[in-house]
Parts: sequence; C-alpha cells; structure tokens
Amino acid sequence: MATQKVTVELPQAIFQQLTRIAWATKQPLEVLITQSIVSNLPPTPDNAPVEIQAELLQMQTWDDNELLAIAKSKISTQQQQRHIELLEKNQSELTPDERQELCSVRLEADRLMLQKAYAWSVLRWRGHKIPALSELPE
Repeated sequence: MATQKVTVELPQAIFQQLTRIAWATKQPLEVLITQSIVSNLPPTPDNAPVEIQAELLQMQTWDDNELLAIAKSKISTQQQQRHIELLEKNQSELTPDERQELCSVRLEADRLMLQKAYAWSVLRWRGHKIPALSELPE
C-alpha cells in the first residue's frame, strides 16, 4: 500500500497515551496511530450500489435527528402487504405490470434498508450506542 507522510500536532497528553500503548503492545507508534485512524474513519458507501452512493455520503452531513428518523423508519404496512402479495403471486404468474411493480417495491425496500444501515453506521461513528437487534423497531 502506498503511503503519504502527514505531520499532525497532537496534545501532549494524547501523544503520551499513544506512546504508552505502543510501548505496552510492542508496536511501532506509527502502526498504532494508523490503526487508530483506520478504525475511526467514517463509514464509506463504496460497497453500496453506485446509484445510491452519493446519497449515502450526503447523509454524513445530516444532524443526528435526521439520521435517527431514517434509522427508525419503516416501510408502511400497506407496502409490506403488497410486496408479500406480489411475491406469492410470483410463484405462479405475474402480469408485466405486476412484475414491474414487484421490482419497484423491492428496489424501494432495498434502498430504505441501505439508508437505515448507513444511518446507524454514521450514528455509531459519532459515538451513539447502537441498539440491539431486539430493541430495533419492527
């Protein structure tokens, strides 16, 4: 991996803490600092579909309340029921319009799931506790 040299001024207390940890763990100070930076980088949308990456990246500029609203949002019960109906009917035969609707409903659900996951990821990066799966809204 190519490297770049950066000079960063750290408060003395943080530098001493890093030095003590590096010594205690027998790691070079540079390795410890690099590891600390990498583990604290904001989430990246690089693995998301290209068409939603910019939108996800923009979410990093949102305030916590906006992120929480997305993270806790749900697809309406009506949309869920329609999705199930279309999936069940897909076992036999869908009309071309229904096939298009199923695709649209699935893409909308996938997009919301990615937004929710990314919102929780940004919130965690900002220091929020992420609820356990059993604590999340159904």
